[in-house]
This record gives sequence, C-alpha cells and structure tokens, in this order.
Amino acid sequence: MARAAARTRLGALAGKAAIGTALLALVLAPAPGAAQDIAPLGDPLEAALTRGPLLPEAVLRSSALTFPAILEAFEREAAARADQLGADGAFDLMLKGEYYDRLTGFYSGGYGKAEARQPLRPYGAEVFASYRLSDGTFPTYENEFNTNRLGEVKVGALFALLRGRDIDARRFAIEDTRLAASQARLDVMLVKLNVQHEALRAYWRWVAAGEEIRVFEELLEIAEARQIGLAREVGEGARARIALTENEQNLLRRRTLLEEAKRNFAVAANSLGFYLRGEDGRMIVPTREQLPDPGTLAAIPPAEKLLTVPLAEVLANRPELAAFRLALERAVNRVALRRNDLMPRLDASVELSRDFGPVGAGGAGFASTDTVVGLTFSVPLQRRQARGALQRAEAELRETELRQRRIADQVATDVANIIANLTAALKLGELADAEVKQANAMVQAERTRFRLGAGEFFLVNAREETAANAQIGAIRADLNARLAEASYNAATMNLKALGLE
Repeated sequence: MARAAARTRLGALAGKAAIGTALLALVLAPAPGAAQDIAPLGDPLEAALTRGPLLPEAVLRSSALTFPAILEAFEREAAARADQLGADGAFDLMLKGEYYDRLTGFYSGGYGKAEARQPLRPYGAEVFASYRLSDGTFPTYENEFNTNRLGEVKVGALFALLRGRDIDARRFAIEDTRLAASQARLDVMLVKLNVQHEALRAYWRWVAAGEEIRVFEELLEIAEARQIGLAREVGEGARARIALTENEQNLLRRRTLLEEAKRNFAVAANSLGFYLRGEDGRMIVPTREQLPDPGTLAAIPPAEKLLTVPLAEVLANRPELAAFRLALERAVNRVALRRNDLMPRLDASVELSRDFGPVGAGGAGFASTDTVVGLTFSVPLQRRQARGALQRAEAELRETELRQRRIADQVATDVANIIANLTAALKLGELADAEVKQANAMVQAERTRFRLGAGEFFLVNAREETAANAQIGAIRADLNARLAEASYNAATMNLKALGLE
C-alpha cells in the first residue's frame, strides 16, 4: 500500500508552482473527444488491448492466446501425439490377400487365400487366421497347396520366449512416444510459464518507464514555470541575471533527462508490444495514453502472504523436474530394449488347420485336423552391435541422472534467490517511499526559505532534483518488487496470477 501511495505522489514536486501544475494538467489531459474517435474494432482481443488503460490481465490474456512460442509448443505436443498414434499402429490388425494360378502348362492348379494377423503386446505374440481354397491339379512338390472342396481354415499363434518376450522395438516405441507426449505437454506448461513471466516483466517495465516520464516532465515544468518568474524579476531588477542563466542550465539538464526517459519508454513499449498481439498474431505497440492510473493497480501483497508455498512443494511441481523424471523413464526403457537385443531369440509357434467339404485332389490326407508346433532359435555369436548399443544407452541414462540432479539444484537455487529478492524488494520499496516523503518535505522547506530570502537558488534546485531522484528510486524499487513477484508466481506456478487459470 505504501508503494501504491508513493506512485500517487508524483505531483509533489510541483509544490505551489501554479504555472507548472497547470502545464502538467495540459500535458496529461486527454484530447477532447479522443475516446469517441476510436472506431470499433473487428478483433475483440485487439480492441481490449487498444481501448482505455492497459492492465496486466489484458496483457496476460493476449500473450497466452497469441504468442508464437506458446502456439509452437502446442504444435510440438500435437506432433508428439501423432508419433504416439503412429507407434500404436504397429499393433494394427493386418489383412492380406493372395492369389496363385497357372495360366498355361500341364498342371492347372491355383488357389486364393485371405489372412488376418493381429499382433499382441504380451510375449510379443501374434495370432492369425486364414482361409484358403484351391482348384485344379498341382504337381506332387506343390501338394500342400491343395485343399478340400470347401477350403481350408487355419488359426495359429507365435510367441517370443527369450528376446522380445518382455520388450521389443514396437512396445518400446509405444511407451517411448507416450512418455514423449507427456514431456511435450509439460513443455507447453513450461513455455506458458516463461512467456507469461516475461510478458509481466515487460508490462511492469513499461509502466515504470511511463511513471519516470511523468516525474521528469514535472521537474522540467517546474523549471520552465520558474524561468518565467525569474525573467520577470530580472527585467524588474529584483534579481541578478546569473539566476536566470543558472535556471537555463537546469532546463537543459532536465530536458536531457526527459528525452532519456522518453527513449527508455519507447524501448519498453516495443518490448511489451512483442507480447501484445491481436487474434491474427500482429504485434500491437502500446501508447503512452494507455498507461494505467497508478492508483488503480493492485498493490503487492505483504511478504508473509506471498511466501506461503514450501520450497519442497515448489520443486515437486516444477515442469522441468517432472520432464526429467519422464526422461529418466525413457532412458531406463532404452537400456531394457538394448539388453533385450543381447538375448538369443527363441520363438514358439502353434497352428491348427482343418479342411472342409469333400476330399479334393490332394487326397484323404487333407481330411484330418492338423496341429503343428514349432521352435526357432538364433543368436549372434559376438553380439558387438548389441553390446555397443547397450553401453551407449547406459551412458545416456547416467548422463540424464546427472543432468537431473544439476537442474534440480539449479531450480532450488533460483527459487531461493527469487524469494530472497522478493523479500528484499518489498523492504527496499518501503524505504524508498520513506525517502520520497523526506525529500518532498525538504523541497517545501527550502522553497519557503528561498521565498523568505534565507535560502539559495542552488539549494532549491538541488532539493528538487533530489526529490525527483527519490521518486525515481521509489518507482524502480516498486518495479523490482513487481518483477520479483512475477518471478515468484512463475516459480511457484501460480496459474491464476499468470493468467493461465
């Protein structure tokens, strides 16, 4: 509340300088009919950003909805979801058709076949079913192509008993893309936090730069008003010309300060415009007329109300650390896949087939139900490729664990620094407000002494500039507190304060 009160005392330097106060009113007053001259805009978001005072809520809404980095993160998440869908496709039901026939020659045999295969995740299994129907005569070496008159139905299954039993490339891809999609979702949240944080910082810098312009304009207007009075007194012979020359020097110095403040405001406005965008994504640079009244801005809560989230809870909720936990899980799965590659392959199969209808050209041997089981075994003797891939996967796992530890320590340090900066900024803001009060009191006292003939013109100017510097210090102290508050809200994922709720 003290900082809010300090911002409302920006006119204190004017004192009893009536001319300076009148000039200030002319500068700050809106042009007649200015509000009525704004044409209705088709873009409601852009209208909210260009009409009336610009408040932080509008800035956060704009950046959350239109900032390219956030939209890019959403597209990366969509791409990760697409990869997940593609990995699931490895277990799609497969249909296959086959046709075989002789167009010329002694034998006339041919057949048609339809088969369906369904991969399963447990044991790397695959089940299949087929129907085959033959016609004509086949040579003896193709006798297995024969079927009875109504065709043959076959069902079967394949199982992995060693390599591929618990994990294989297909199941690894499904789990890996699922984790990658979860990481992409966390990345969206992290990008949102960073963008909203930077948007708030740009906003408060813009507000502070606008308030600094007001201070330097008041300081200059006081000197300009004094110049008129001094010129009159010099013309009447009541004051030496050196006083007029000295005030002209003050005018030049104060005009320089005002131009520097205007430059800083233009830079701050451009930086804020980077986050202010219409629905079409076009940047909107705010104007000075959109600066809010300092009294309408919400005050920063006391430190004891802000610092309520335990550090351990902050770290547990940070998206960077959650993403690393997923990265570790992905690395562990990759190691498991490479260990699987070192194992020998032992696959089992079972088939059940039955012909239906009258016996065909194949003879009576096709009239029975056949059950067939099989085993296949293979292993590379040296397995250097598999060992190299495993060693690489294990090294990447150790690297991820070390990086996670470093990032966790870094986040903990950053959060601790943010809390320290916020606490200090709030205290420094109170001290700056007290300094403003004392400086204004000294200005009034020195002006009174000068009017009574007991003071010096040099001291009046020095007191005024000291008071202006105190107000600039209070503005910057308030800015530091606002920036620290924004950083704390981003660190603790205060979504409501960041316009993300």
